[in-house]
Amino acid sequence: MTPSTATPRRALITGGANGLGLATAHALLAQGAQVAIGDISADQLKMATQSLGSDRVLPLEMNVTSPASVRLAVEACQKAFGGLDTLVNSAGVIHFAPLDEVSEQDWDRVIDVDLKGVFLCCQAAAPLLRQSGRRSRIVNIGSDASKIGWPLIVSYVAAKFGVVGLTKSVAGELAPYGVTVNCVCPVGVSTTGMGQHVLRWKMDLTGQTPEQILANTASQIPLKRNPSEADIVNAIMFFLADSSDFLTGIALDVDGGMLSTAAISGTG
Repeated sequence: MTPSTATPRRALITGGANGLGLATAHALLAQGAQVAIGDISADQLKMATQSLGSDRVLPLEMNVTSPASVRLAVEACQKAFGGLDTLVNSAGVIHFAPLDEVSEQDWDRVIDVDLKGVFLCCQAAAPLLRQSGRRSRIVNIGSDASKIGWPLIVSYVAAKFGVVGLTKSVAGELAPYGVTVNCVCPVGVSTTGMGQHVLRWKMDLTGQTPEQILANTASQIPLKRNPSEADIVNAIMFFLADSSDFLTGIALDVDGGMLSTAAISGTG
């Protein structure tokens, strides 16, 4: 499902220089959109801009934990695009540690990027989204950790649960203006930057090869395969499509059925 091409979107994507953010930028550009990719890394922004290869890309050095930085990014979109009707919050970090070893600094970093950053971007973009002249969209990137309390990533789970609550609250507040706000909650994608970080952590923890780890994770998913970036981007693009006009406040599992189904004990 793709957005309407009648009026190309004007989009800001945080974490847009890699992973799901960059893949979403590619998909939007294919539909004729103007796309700002915000990222904290100047080097990754440069490489991402080159890979996108379009004069409709606006690279923005952006720290989602800084209100001033977020405001400047939104203002840059307004100046370059004449407005903004689409926000995809894809920036994220993760931290692994047992509960007793999670420092306040570690906790704050994850909450600041993964939850506060989403709030700041929604807050800063809302005025432009309300007055865009079309049905504007916010899509937040959650996680299977938005729905289940995985051990050893307590700050990440807390932040991602918070993103779902934030999504629902902002959806209610912006609904009178025709702005829809939804959340995509994927299982881990091994090819993204965060996915590679998780894979290395699992390798260190278990001593297994990447192939063994990926085979194990696939075996736990009812559809018996790991997700691709395209699987997640398709869900994001669905929420950006005109056909999703009546959907808001949704936290959609993109997990191959992992959180929605269970085998009966002893049957296989």
